[in-house]
Amino acid sequence: MSTRCGYVALLGAPNAGKSTLLNRLAGAKLAIATPKAQTTRRRTTGIVLRGQTQILVVDTPGIFAPRRRLDRAMVAAAWTGAKDADLALLLVDAKAGLTDEVRAIATRLSGRAWLVLNKIDLVAAPQLLPLTEALTQLARFERTMMVSAATGDGVADLLDALAEAMPPGPHLYPDDDITDLPDRALAAELVREQILLQTHEEVPHGTTVETESFREQANGSVRIEATIYVARPGHKAILIGAGGAKIRAIGAAARTQLASILECPVHLFLNVKERPGWDEETARLRALGLEEP
Repeated sequence: MSTRCGYVALLGAPNAGKSTLLNRLAGAKLAIATPKAQTTRRRTTGIVLRGQTQILVVDTPGIFAPRRRLDRAMVAAAWTGAKDADLALLLVDAKAGLTDEVRAIATRLSGRAWLVLNKIDLVAAPQLLPLTEALTQLARFERTMMVSAATGDGVADLLDALAEAMPPGPHLYPDDDITDLPDRALAAELVREQILLQTHEEVPHGTTVETESFREQANGSVRIEATIYVARPGHKAILIGAGGAKIRAIGAAARTQLASILECPVHLFLNVKERPGWDEETARLRALGLEEP
């Protein structure tokens, strides 16, 4: 049997469930996922093997109306991911329905595209058909799939369909790889996930995390040093917390996740620095794997 291999880009508005779907397709946590919008900032590729087919699933940032330089770079990364892929999946939150953001994305789609309605477990079945009909009037979708990334409903069918849709060709990665995301980047993302989960208001979106050092120790453990950059002085105090309680909680939760994924003991050291305007700096964008549009 000949092999197949291709890229599939996940597109959608913020909070459509793209990262949750990527993790479900890959069977492993590759991308952080939180209830907050604009969680995803970098493109992450999950390497999924289905029979003789290697499906390279690219999770892209949510597409929204950008304001900052960081926002523009994130949206550009999403559209570039769609352009470079063999197939784009427009993921739509079935509960939210046809929003202005979804409409804008659908009308701009070009090339091969499928419509994937997500969160179908939260919507009564009769509501799905009118939503599908409205969306298919906006773009030429090859097919429509319905899934719940949270529960896994419909995901196996989606994987089978994707495997058949990929072009013939050799696999581009070893079959035992699950992502192209370096461990250093994964460490920074997991720390940022805990910031998103454990802080509120504007703090999470005013921060970025960079791994300064990632060293494997002789005893089999890993020592990681990461810096959290904050845009405002008040954010630093919130992140550190009274007596350092908040930063310890963030570090402990991130360390537990990292130890599970890396399958070794992890020693994580976090430092918080004020850096106003970091979201306009080229160096900070490149650290996120982003380029200016």
